Amino acid sequence: MVRMIPAALLLSLVVQAQKTDTPYPTMAPLDQYMSADRNAEMALARTAATKAIADHAEVMVLEQQGYKTAVKGTNGFVCIVQRSWTAPFGDPEFWNPKIRAPICFNPPAVRTYLPITIARTRLALAGNSETQMLDAINSALDKKELPALEAGAMSYMLSKQGYLGDQAGHFHPHLMFWAERTEPKSWGAGMLGSPIIGGEEIPGRLTVFMIPVGKWSDGTPDSHDEK
Repeated sequence: MVRMIPAALLLSLVVQAQKTDTPYPTMAPLDQYMSADRNAEMALARTAATKAIADHAEVMVLEQQGYKTAVKGTNGFVCIVQRSWTAPFGDPEFWNPKIRAPICFNPPAVRTYLPITIARTRLALAGNSETQMLDAINSALDKKELPALEAGAMSYMLSKQGYLGDQAGHFHPHLMFWAERTEPKSWGAGMLGSPIIGGEEIPGRLTVFMIPVGKWSDGTPDSHDEK
């Protein structure tokens, strides 16, 4: 059974990009974003999806120059642990070094959305500001140095072990879908009783939708209490 997102948390997640105050105004020292244990990061990445998907997926780990393939896959999926700079631009936790967000991309997302994640990561690791990163991504999209989004691009975020931010914590197990810029209400996102959260991820270009599901990747139910 799909659990509804508490209204207060939903509101916080949707409007937080409008806030100007943030406890993380700039990037923290790089070592705070890095994992001390490569094998632990690989294991965490695989918790993003069920074993039927994750056991056969490619796994990438974060190194000081960016994401590198640690294990080759056979099913076209790629699992990684995202850091804070993959959040929507304007998010007050854009530089929160505590964030660890396991995610498994499906093949269309691997081909057309993962390159954006990889590019954002390289820009962050090179010391660019959030504004500089946004400008660089927009420029790369304009010049077609990054691929156009493919229909059906989605991902699994079912990890019980992830930490998605100080506001969201472990959040809920959910699926994410990307679309070219579209009105979230066309998906019913944010409407009364709807489980769908929607918002702009790259302003003016991409819309992201999050749909909570009832179980974590290990098959246990989401036990968040509804308020």
